[in-house]
Amino acid sequence: MKYEWKKQEKEIYGVKTEPCVIDIPAWKYIILSGSGNPNDKIFSDKVAALFSVAYKIKMAYKALAGKSNRITDYTVYPLEGIWSMASENECLVKEELQYHIMIRQPDFITREMFDNALEAASSKKYNPYLTGISFETICDGRCIQVLHKGAFDDEPVSFGIMDRYCMEHGYRRMGKEHREIYLNNASRTEKASLKTILRYKVTDMGK
Repeated sequence: MKYEWKKQEKEIYGVKTEPCVIDIPAWKYIILSGSGNPNDKIFSDKVAALFSVAYKIKMAYKALAGKSNRITDYTVYPLEGIWSMASENECLVKEELQYHIMIRQPDFITREMFDNALEAASSKKYNPYLTGISFETICDGRCIQVLHKGAFDDEPVSFGIMDRYCMEHGYRRMGKEHREIYLNNASRTEKASLKTILRYKVTDMGK
């Protein structure tokens, strides 16, 4: 059986344009951190490094899974990013952005599989950012999320919708970071057709 996150995790990735609050459990990720403008080549090189390892992990698992495993293959998860600003500037300055970009890994992927895939990717094609990739577990906990349709520069509109929902339903935002999950390839998709899940952590207003 091939595990496909779009079909089997609709409650997580089948997000609508109306906000919803959801509890996100601990998941495994391969992660690469950095700072600066996401339109710069450095960022795209880091994304390429992440995906090269993600596909090495997938292919290695598929080769070893065999008929004894219920899941013999899986679809690579989408790129995600946790974003924040280095300064207290209320206006977005892309050069001051700090980020952790990542690709979620299925529960059955182990650190040993990651280590082997990282070594295989490093030996095939040089990318200076491969050495910065780590294998970590992250638990976001209670969050609000919404599907943003359109250009990344228009995201403040969707964040405004999320903020109003929180005020009306007794939630408050925790911290200044937010997570973005990119459901399509920005380099191959018209801006108007982009689909991005926006998510940030919340707690009950009384806490």
